[in-house]
Amino acid sequence: MLRRSDTWAGLLCLAIGLLTLWEANRYSIGTLGHMGPGFYPAVLGTLLAIVGALIVLTGGPAVDVDPLHAVPEGAEWRGRLCIIGGIVLFILLAENLGLIAATFACVFVAAMGDRKATIPASLALACAITVFGALLFRGLLGVNLPLWP
Repeated sequence: MLRRSDTWAGLLCLAIGLLTLWEANRYSIGTLGHMGPGFYPAVLGTLLAIVGALIVLTGGPAVDVDPLHAVPEGAEWRGRLCIIGGIVLFILLAENLGLIAATFACVFVAAMGDRKATIPASLALACAITVFGALLFRGLLGVNLPLWP
């Protein structure tokens, strides 16, 4: 018998991948040289469906006590609220204060959701992700979002 959590996670990935692939077929796929709007969702859906199928097929046997799949007794509300708060901050700050401030705030607040996180470590992570994000999205991808207000 397979682990139920692995089986359900794999089936969920498989279903989302297939639905994404089905929806992507409504758009023009194009070619590798001239990609259409449905190309990226089609590739992503295919990869997700393959990964989901692999998770289902390679799921280990069920055991009575599995420390790797144990569910914590209490809900981690701090982590959940910090991640949601970081996303909300990014949405609120991105257009008004720019990509740099929004990314920094998002990563810092989300990092503080970890109970073991320290302020210096969270600041360092936020700085690194902000620099990487600015270089990637503005420099390499040319996303039209201002870096500063």
